[in-house]
Amino acid sequence: MTEHIVSPKIYAVIFLALMVGTFLTVFAAGRDFGRMNVVIALGIATIKATLVILFFMHGKYSSRRTKLVIVSGFFWLAIMLGLTIADYSTRHAEPSRSQLNESTTSSLMRS
Repeated sequence: MTEHIVSPKIYAVIFLALMVGTFLTVFAAGRDFGRMNVVIALGIATIKATLVILFFMHGKYSSRRTKLVIVSGFFWLAIMLGLTIADYSTRHAEPSRSQLNESTTSSLMRS
């Protein structure tokens, strides 16, 4: 069994891509994209995780069985995220406790 040697240039490019992804994460966190906030954050995180797994953890150069385990992990993650988003999208918006306290206080003051 031989090991694959990755060029330091590739590591530098992947590192820069991860830094750009981190910048995008911080940028997206400061903006309001409405219902797309979670989707954008998870998309950026998935891309960054994929780069780490493929290059820093040498998933790209691993055996077929290791690649199967990696793909299975992403498939399971997709199932869990899909179920979570499906549950989240069917919930009704409820006022927060601070909104309830403000409305209760204002209604008491009117009386």
